[in-house]
Amino acid sequence: MASHSDTLVVFFGATAGANGGKLGSDEREIILLVWQIVDLHEKKVGKLHRCLVKPDALELTEQCKEETGLTEDELANAEPLDKALQQFQQTVSSEVKCLGRNSFTLCVDSPLVIRQALHPEASKKNLVLLECFFSFVDLKKEFQKCCPNASPLQKLTFASMLEYVGLPAVSEESMGVKEVSSMVQLTLHILAEPYNHKFSCVETVKYKFDSGTCSKTEPVDSETVIRARGLPWQSSDQDIARFFKGLSIAKGGVALCLNAQGRRNGEALVRFINSEHRDLALERHKHHMGSRYIEVYKATGEEFLKIAGGTSNEVAQFLSKENQVIIRMRGLPFTATPQEVLSFLGPESPVTDDAEGLLFVKYPDGRPTGDAFVLFSCEEYAQNALKRHKQILGKRYIELFRSTAAEVQQVLNRYMSAPLISTLPPSPIMPVPVLATPPYLPAASSTRDCVRLRGLPYTAGIEDILEFMGEHTVDIKPHGVHMVLNQQGRPSGDAFIQMKSPDKSFMVAQKCHKKTMKDRYVEVFQCSTEEMSIVLMGGTLNRSGLSPPPCKLPCLSPPTAYAAFPTPPSMLSEALYQPPLLAAPRPHQTVTHGPPHTLAYYPPQPHMYMNMNMNYTAYYPSPPVSPSTVSYFAAPPGAMAAAVAAQSHSAAAGASSVLPQPGALVRMQGLPYNTGVKDILSFFQGYQLQPDAVLILYNFSGQCSGEALITFHSEEIARRAVAERSNHPFYGQQVHLVLCN
Repeated sequence: MASHSDTLVVFFGATAGANGGKLGSDEREIILLVWQIVDLHEKKVGKLHRCLVKPDALELTEQCKEETGLTEDELANAEPLDKALQQFQQTVSSEVKCLGRNSFTLCVDSPLVIRQALHPEASKKNLVLLECFFSFVDLKKEFQKCCPNASPLQKLTFASMLEYVGLPAVSEESMGVKEVSSMVQLTLHILAEPYNHKFSCVETVKYKFDSGTCSKTEPVDSETVIRARGLPWQSSDQDIARFFKGLSIAKGGVALCLNAQGRRNGEALVRFINSEHRDLALERHKHHMGSRYIEVYKATGEEFLKIAGGTSNEVAQFLSKENQVIIRMRGLPFTATPQEVLSFLGPESPVTDDAEGLLFVKYPDGRPTGDAFVLFSCEEYAQNALKRHKQILGKRYIELFRSTAAEVQQVLNRYMSAPLISTLPPSPIMPVPVLATPPYLPAASSTRDCVRLRGLPYTAGIEDILEFMGEHTVDIKPHGVHMVLNQQGRPSGDAFIQMKSPDKSFMVAQKCHKKTMKDRYVEVFQCSTEEMSIVLMGGTLNRSGLSPPPCKLPCLSPPTAYAAFPTPPSMLSEALYQPPLLAAPRPHQTVTHGPPHTLAYYPPQPHMYMNMNMNYTAYYPSPPVSPSTVSYFAAPPGAMAAAVAAQSHSAAAGASSVLPQPGALVRMQGLPYNTGVKDILSFFQGYQLQPDAVLILYNFSGQCSGEALITFHSEEIARRAVAERSNHPFYGQQVHLVLCN
């Protein structure tokens, strides 16, 4: 601690980008370190050291060049960061020893150089920092404590502090040297009479993240919570803590969010020890974790408790053992016993307390879900267990992932609150794969300008399909690649591709049929959007011809399922979902169809209900979007109005409209990703809405896309709502309202 240290090392750093109050906010590397020793007992100073640092990317911003006076050529001959830190250690240790002192503490002008620059960069470069970089004193905070009548902390500058104590400004112009010289003068002045200040407010940087549990009754300050979005799905709490290296996360303060299927959705809620660290975390918006950039937004304590909080005594007892590594097992046979799981993991990865270190996830009626959590006493045992990923237990392969205490709580909360399957009525027909279609797709047509790919490898992605099609890729329509998932939300092996003309689709079917993709041959059939609809309704399409669906009945929804809004016969079903406000589904509506087509065609019925995990669409070429909004794109200008007009025309012919009732439509953008219908209804309380007025838009992972459609009773009411509520805070986020003319 500084109060017990013999010396202070006044320390300053600059980066290749933003400096000052924005230091570290742009992820640029450190290019300059300056330091000087101050003997607290003798009130003497050591030699001033200025060290250039060579960054991996030799590129300086114009602002940096102007402020530091440095050029790329000067830095090209400098040492990298690890060598510069070694030089720092050697010179400081030597000087401290020469002074006959035993210890030293860093003194900085703000925590940014330590928390936002040095620690994040060292973490990315896998550098082990010296112990001295894990504690420091902030000169501005010490000055404010010593001189409480000075300016507020946020407004303190070297010039204002020197002026307050009656010292002249430093004339040195070189960046780093000027700041360190000013800090040394201020330090010596407040150490002397009449201040006799003692440096005692030591800040620390945590060496590692501490896992733990959180009770739903625990108060959580909303000013300490953020939402991180766009995380790799395999990220653990330790990975997230590493992304925020330098900042102090509260114990058990990382909560990974899960989607409706219990899988990670790429988001996490993170709770920091105070608002200062939360504000610094917000400055890391769009910083990178590997090759992915991470979005960082404000969140609330209520959101954090909803994800991380738990009340189960069983979970609390399971997580009561601290410093344990948690592994999640998924896909276990329902008959699996603790002994079988222990044998599967093997003697090289012993479970903490044997069977007591296993927690099987069950439904409220006691049925197993196939999930379990396992505790290991050290990282080595956990790594050995992860080597068993996708190995066989019984007749099933088992998935193993790193997990967190918050995920244990969340999974248990989800399953324990799930309704019993026995209370649900059986579905009248077998579910079929569904292609969720964006507004870009045309109406069903008999023009054979599409192709169907069947037998794709389950690991195939958009890039694989484009490579498979080779020279024909240029003939694909924009947003024309559509992949289909099955009822379990997994790849079905099918894809539909829209070509620019029937001739192009014919050529693709001729040239690519039975070509191989990843050691599998793929069948390619020419088809139309009509035939695509038939396949999606359960029919079959091959070179022998077209077979209609086995049943003409519409798919009915079980209670609490997510329902697609009514769709006219001339359109494919869109990926818009409306959570029902009542437990029971709305009564089925009949539809009057027009004259039959030449081919047997069973259009989607008005109430074709889809499970969220069946909805998946990918587009080519994809416009640049946030990782969290892939698979959902807003309609182009005028598209919504055109869609509404088309629906109205169809309604005149006896079909149902997309909107439940006539009225004015408003698009709501910027919603939090856990928004529900009740939240939106509460936001518009006092405005007259139509029945079933809210449609929340979901993306392919079943996650809210951040947008919704709201139907008001009249255009006048809609305009008033847009004027009064646009850009109004919605659970801590700004929302934007657009009237769809």
